[in-house]
Amino acid sequence: MHDDRTLVEARLERAMGQFVRPVRYGARVPLALSVWHVPGEPVPVDRALRAAYEPFTTGTAWGKPWSTSWFRLEGRVPEEWAGHRVEAVIDPGFTGDGPGFQAEGLLYDASGVPLKGVHPRNRHLTLGAPASGGEPVRLLLEAAANPAVLHGFTPTRLGDVLTAGDRPVYRFRSADLAVLDEAVWRLELDVEVLSELMHELPMDRPRRHEILRALEDMLDALDLHDVPGTAAQARAALTDVLSRPASASAHRVFATGHAHIDSAWLWPLRETVRKASRTFANVTALAADYPELVFSCSQAQQYAWVKEHQPHIWERIKKAVRDGNWAPVGSMWVESDANMPGGEALARQLVHGKRFFAEELGVETEEVWLPDSFGYTAAFPQLAKLAGIRWFLTQKLSWNQSNKMPHHTFWWEGLDGTRVFTHFPPVDTYNSQLHGRELAHAERNFADKGRATGSLVPFGWGDGGGGPTREMLEKARRLRSLEGSPTVEVVKPSAFFAAAEEEYGGQAPVWSGELYLELHRATYTTQAKTKQGNRRSEHALREAELWCATAAVRNPSYTYPHDDLDRLWKTVLLHQFHDILPGSSIAWVHREARETYARVLTEIEELTAGAVAALGSGGPTVLNASPYQRTEVVGDALVTVPGLGAAALTDNSSEETARAQQDGDTILLENSRLRVTVDANGLLSSVHDLHADREVLCGPGNLLQLHPDHPNAWDAWDIDRHYRRRHTDLTDVESVELVESGPLRSAVRVTRVFGKSRITQEIGLAAGSRRVDIVTDVDWQESEKVLKAAFPVDVHAERSAAEIQFGHVHRPTHANTSWDAARFEICAHRWLRVAEEGYGVAVLNDSTYGHDVTRTPYEGGLGTTVRLTLLRAPHSPDPETDLGTHRFTYALLPGGDVVHAVAEGLALNLPLRVAGAPVVEPLVRVDHPAVTVESVKLAEDRSGDVVVRLYESRGGRARARLTPGFPVARAEVTDLLERPQRETDLGFELRPFQILTLRLRPE
Repeated sequence: MHDDRTLVEARLERAMGQFVRPVRYGARVPLALSVWHVPGEPVPVDRALRAAYEPFTTGTAWGKPWSTSWFRLEGRVPEEWAGHRVEAVIDPGFTGDGPGFQAEGLLYDASGVPLKGVHPRNRHLTLGAPASGGEPVRLLLEAAANPAVLHGFTPTRLGDVLTAGDRPVYRFRSADLAVLDEAVWRLELDVEVLSELMHELPMDRPRRHEILRALEDMLDALDLHDVPGTAAQARAALTDVLSRPASASAHRVFATGHAHIDSAWLWPLRETVRKASRTFANVTALAADYPELVFSCSQAQQYAWVKEHQPHIWERIKKAVRDGNWAPVGSMWVESDANMPGGEALARQLVHGKRFFAEELGVETEEVWLPDSFGYTAAFPQLAKLAGIRWFLTQKLSWNQSNKMPHHTFWWEGLDGTRVFTHFPPVDTYNSQLHGRELAHAERNFADKGRATGSLVPFGWGDGGGGPTREMLEKARRLRSLEGSPTVEVVKPSAFFAAAEEEYGGQAPVWSGELYLELHRATYTTQAKTKQGNRRSEHALREAELWCATAAVRNPSYTYPHDDLDRLWKTVLLHQFHDILPGSSIAWVHREARETYARVLTEIEELTAGAVAALGSGGPTVLNASPYQRTEVVGDALVTVPGLGAAALTDNSSEETARAQQDGDTILLENSRLRVTVDANGLLSSVHDLHADREVLCGPGNLLQLHPDHPNAWDAWDIDRHYRRRHTDLTDVESVELVESGPLRSAVRVTRVFGKSRITQEIGLAAGSRRVDIVTDVDWQESEKVLKAAFPVDVHAERSAAEIQFGHVHRPTHANTSWDAARFEICAHRWLRVAEEGYGVAVLNDSTYGHDVTRTPYEGGLGTTVRLTLLRAPHSPDPETDLGTHRFTYALLPGGDVVHAVAEGLALNLPLRVAGAPVVEPLVRVDHPAVTVESVKLAEDRSGDVVVRLYESRGGRARARLTPGFPVARAEVTDLLERPQRETDLGFELRPFQILTLRLRPE
């Protein structure tokens, strides 16, 4: 046989594109349009029902950026269409080929009941299947003029309603009643499934050629001038090749409907409320036609929004859950960033997420569902297990720049040794179309074949695309068992995980430690004020809960503010979403985040002040929200305050001092622990540890370094390795002056001007302190630069230890392997420490997360340089990222061990509080320094029980006892959700990094 394959394929392509797809809809009649342009922010449908509308014609421009227009669509189904499937087909001006990221709409009936979303690849609303003919049609379309913001990372002002302008961004193309020719539509789907499969099969496979010839027979049977009349005959030519079953060894695809909806990104939070509503309306409508549909949906916050704003859709969701068409997944309040949220915050993501799904929908979720977050902390497996979670899903690791993950189904071993069964779908997308190319890639790419036989494929358009479509479900039906293709079954994720664990769990490999994403490393730094707001809010909530719980136990008339704390926590958790906290959203999102954090901190401070006042009068008293005893300078006194307790603010009677001395251009700061020398350039030329009698630095410390910052793509997200090739040391100074010289504090103020920016730093040493604090004020006006602060320390460190949630993780300081080299920018929370045997140095911070650690040869040997990444200035998607004034503090902590780093990191982030209050006994005490109390609060069930969460922080075993400062009737160990597991006498032994939650019932 002659090889005419390419000719047949070209014939097929033209026939489908020119003759078949254009006649999917037969007869059409336009709907009459009228419009009301909302004069501000979106309004509920009842307001739109009362509005005054004006005539509108297709072809008219509409929608200034971020505005909303309500369109009335009116008409009547022609009588002659009786017996046909009639649909409203709407195109408000969709642009490009994308499934979303542009205009969207939600259709309502004439009484205001939401029906279905309208999206670029899901434009229809079925009105009659079949229609009776003559039915009146009256619809409302809420159309959102969301601009397309991301165009190759070119800076744009469209990302904020305040700067986007008034020029309309869309032109309304059409709104018609149309007859869907089901025979033509089904022929399209038959051909798509077969053609896509054919192109994935090897040339030497007979099956490929069988499909080709069947498609050729189909073309012969199809009259291109009468496609509707011959579509059924053409379909018959494909019956045989479509009916051949898959082989017994075919890869098994467990497909689940999905719509990854970012809670904010290239749109503000308020728009996500509507995006979720549109998609959820689509899914519940789709389930009526496709009872096999299972839609997997995470993020309790989005459910809560829909419950509040769209009660009709909420009721449909509850029915879909009962009917098995809807699977709540994820167990979290939002799909948060998985690197930067603090330990307690990450726990609360799970607590609030699981509680919502259980209380509102009666579902105990069993998986963490984070397909798109930018790397995953090694604390997750333990947290998951403590929350009653069995499984973990991610997809983002397929974006790695350098190294391919060796497994797709594996046990992920966390920091403490806990393992969770994990799947990383080999399809390499969470927005599958069930395209033949995707399914073939999943099969070829699956790293665990031979032992495991199946993988998960989430399908559906996300981020405003509307979720799964009927075309995807039709494909799934055809692909259920089709020779040459993986089999496809639409299931709940739990069905996949249970089957995969049963089949492969006993043999699956183990990945130990963090799941580091080799991309998007700048998200540890970008949008500094968002990150600072998160850090401040986490610690403020920690303090508020402690003193509110203390007040509730000590003062029976005090009412613990459950509702306020719940609301504030959920606000903070929302802003930990993986495009808000990482700094990768548009300007509008981060402007609102800054405003929200300011409001949150004000409210938390009011709660804390009220709780402290409820403790009684007295003072002045110093209160310490850290679990570690602290001796610090407060005003003119050096005060020692117990952990989680209080002490009187009294005059200083200590012999501890902090002295200062100026000798020419050099300034010397000294206390009983450290001698710090600041040179004429304002740099730390020496830090001498007096207790260890050794020099800490092997080069100038607190050296600010400015690098060009031009990543290849993903400006807000990425810092690429080549940034290191050039930098400027900021050694020029405007002034260096001694501003404080004792007796309890000494400080030097250094001012520098560079580019268009100005930075003032106060380098301070307090009496008795282990650390050198550097309080920094920056007026940052740079463009596409990154600012780092370098500390070259005279420590030969093979690895660094970086604080993460409930512990710390070690990373090599070398780049021996491609995996090591890829970690050229790393995440740390309050501290990062490098050490050699017998001695270590930590760098602390109060708001940043980005760091890098490198080996530093110098004349005396090999040192280690720790750098904090302070500020960036990318232009996309926010063209003015981080411009303006910033204030933050970081510190150098010489000597001491991990426990000291933990304690000082907490001290830097939890300032002592001075109030007119009595000296109260700590609510709880722990007798082991490596056991760190993470939170003290009242139980979520409002029983009045006190809940204490703690963990082993040094990385070793710890035998300890918790001593309550109040009579306890009953003490229990609980899971993360405070559900009792067993009684305890409050003595316990913890393994390395183990988390323990205790519940105490006051007598």
